[in-house]
This record gives sequence, structure tokens and C-alpha cells, in this order.
Amino acid sequence: MTGPDGNGELAAPDRASPDRASPDRASPDRASTAPAWLIKLAESARRMAVPEPMRPPPGGGRRSAVLVLFGTESAGPDVLLVQRSQSLRRHAGQPAFPGGAVDADDDGPVAAALREAAEEARVDPASVEVVAVLPDLYIMRSGFLVSPVLAWWRDPGPVAPGDLAEITAVARVAVADLADPAARLTIRYPAGGTGPAFQAGGMLVWGFTAFLLDRLLALGGWERPWDFARVIDLPPGSGASLPTAP
Repeated sequence: MTGPDGNGELAAPDRASPDRASPDRASPDRASTAPAWLIKLAESARRMAVPEPMRPPPGGGRRSAVLVLFGTESAGPDVLLVQRSQSLRRHAGQPAFPGGAVDADDDGPVAAALREAAEEARVDPASVEVVAVLPDLYIMRSGFLVSPVLAWWRDPGPVAPGDLAEITAVARVAVADLADPAARLTIRYPAGGTGPAFQAGGMLVWGFTAFLLDRLLALGGWERPWDFARVIDLPPGSGASLPTAP
């Protein structure tokens, strides 16, 4: 199942949103193998501000989860993204974190995020250490209530699309590439709102995924000054590539 996402204007965070209590929430423990930078990021991200339009409404929404899976390679920290098939009815061609709705058989959002990563990108759940579950984010357009599950890929293995009908590509995208000012831009949506976007890993990343990456780059201390005035309209098909950034 493909993960939740949405588009439209994503306002800048304005004040902290309380960490909603849940038995599924995880936090680093003494046995953690995660690097210090990820533990520090998790501590900050658990308290991250949530913009007003993305705060859960009374009654919430359809429960869902995404796996924000960090690993390291020679280029330094990286994060796993998938690209959805152009044939899908919703969010065709859109890059995203692995994820989807929490099923009745899932023991909460952590289980759902790990299951979806296995189904969509062939990630072995046994190779993943969950570090934290971040504050819930509501996507008004789709009605999903998303729990981002922050995790460490302690034993990375090969990845590939689990079902080409849903996922056409899987990529480990370097944080340094995402933070590169030349890779950053602002997307203007058809309804007139705007939001952050990235041109990295051969993909145009926008919507909910770009919003969360933007926040994590800032909280992790990776953000570099970039040109907010570089604005483009969302390309038709939403997964289309852009010309190489200058």
C-alpha cells in the first residue's frame, strides 16, 4: 500500500505541538546502536513544532505511518525514499517515505511503518532500529493522520521496489544532496499555496515528504542558506524531473 501524502500550502511551524502519548512511541535506550547525531535529531524532532494546518483535528483522521529511515554510506548520512508508480490513482509518480495506512493487524504505527517498508522497498525489519515516533501530522487533503517513525538502519541491505505496480524506484538519498542549496526550491501548487521541495536522487520531492525533510534538515543542523525565491509551478504528473539546478 502506498503511503499518505498531500499537497497545498505548508505553513512554517509556529509553536510546539505536544508529543501525544501512545504505547507505540519509542525512545532511545542504553542498548541503542544509533549514532549520536541521530539520537540528538530524535530528541529535537520529538518536540518539533507542527504548523496549524497540520495539527490533528478533533477525532483525528485515518491512522497511517511512514518510516523515516536514516543510514550512512561514504557520502555520510542518507535517507530512504521511494517513488510511486505513475499509474496510481492518487499521488502518481510522487516520491515519499515508505508508508501507508495502519491496518487492523498492525500493532500501531511502528509495526505499520516497518511492514510498509518491507512491502514497498524490501527493507528487512530486523535490520532497523526504531529511535522515536514523532508528533502526529494531519494531511487535510487526504484525511490521513500520519505518525513519522524515525529509525536507524543498523544493518543496511539491498533495496528494490516490492511491487512495480505501486513503486517504480527506491533510492538512498544523501542528506548532503538534500541540503545542497542548488537542490532546494519552492513549489507553487495549482490552488495557489506553496511549500518546500527538493531536486535530489533523480526525483522532485514535494508535499508532505518535502515538508518533513525540510524540518529534519533544520533540526539536524544540516540546513544551508538557499534561495526561497526560486519558485516553480508543480509540473504536470507531479513526479516529473526538473532540469539540472544551476
